Amino acid sequence: MEELKGEIAPEDRVIWMHCSSAGEFEQGKPVIEALKQAYPIHKIVVSFFSPSGYSVGANYAFADHITYLPLDTRKNAEAFIQLIHPELVIFVKYEFWYHFLSTAAFHHIPILLISASFRKDQVFFKSYGGFYRQILHFFRHIFVQDGESLKLLHANGAMHSSISGDTRFDRVRGITSNHSEIPFIKEFISNQKVIVAGSTWEGDERLLAGYCQSRKDVKLILAPHEINNEHLRNLSALFDEAISYSKINNMTSEVISNAQVLIIDSVGLLSHLYQYGTLTYIGGGFTKDGVHNTLEAAVWGKPVLFGPNYRKYREASELIQAGGGYSLSTPGELKKLADEMFSNEQNLQAVGEKARNYVMDNTGATERVLRCIQEKRLLTS
Repeated sequence: MEELKGEIAPEDRVIWMHCSSAGEFEQGKPVIEALKQAYPIHKIVVSFFSPSGYSVGANYAFADHITYLPLDTRKNAEAFIQLIHPELVIFVKYEFWYHFLSTAAFHHIPILLISASFRKDQVFFKSYGGFYRQILHFFRHIFVQDGESLKLLHANGAMHSSISGDTRFDRVRGITSNHSEIPFIKEFISNQKVIVAGSTWEGDERLLAGYCQSRKDVKLILAPHEINNEHLRNLSALFDEAISYSKINNMTSEVISNAQVLIIDSVGLLSHLYQYGTLTYIGGGFTKDGVHNTLEAAVWGKPVLFGPNYRKYREASELIQAGGGYSLSTPGELKKLADEMFSNEQNLQAVGEKARNYVMDNTGATERVLRCIQEKRLLTS
């Protein structure tokens, strides 16, 4: 609160966006950047619930202040909202903090929910969920990702809702528009076929290690989900001749080009690494939490492979349906699929194009949100 007092003046015009964590922040970014362009005099305050989101957002240039959200009490909510006095509040995807939402609504501050996704087993739609259904009516408008979510909301009286799509599609499209070359990567690839594997866990890494042993002519760029010392030591044992990106500056061109595996032990590169792949592999599909962000790879027009736990992620399922993605469970399935792809350049390009088209066909959510704000006059310049 003391930091906010020093950065938000009574005369400032403020937009407040709340994100649960890093994933929701990625959904919020295109909306923040569009708002900054349309309403440049407004300050944007972004709040987080999780440390991972806060740490990712700390250096984000388009936010005027990054903060943790205070505990959801009536006193905290009143103090926080009076202090930042937002003209517009935006919550991303989920997190329905009753006191913050009800306090903003009581003060007649318009609240939007963007990139939301609902399931029929959620408490909102249970016979005993009246208190939670009430929260849905604090929002001026709810933008959902899909038709099933909209059907659930309409069936439960939340008619102030519409399909916008997922703003993450806009986010990844923007990455390809503003990409830059990563030093040494082309030198490592040396015009060979390459798998770029991102956000990997142990199950993914063992699968990929087996394939690399069977195909010495295929290179691997591996960006693990965790880059702590223990995990990096395990990777060095699994890929005993691998080179590390953090040390590549001290290596000769011969060492770099002759290596088969490059381990990315630095943060912030992954979304731009996928452009170098012949195939891409997304980790997490062998963990209980499931597969990570498939869109960052698909937007580059590359076939996208991932493990079996993907069904709760709509974009992964739809990517398979679109013909741009594949799920696999065993080393044999990976070898069969990858070998077929590498041996048929025409099919490889066709699958990659389907992946890219899937992303491009689903962009536009940010524009729909901004149009609503302008048409309903929720903000003035």
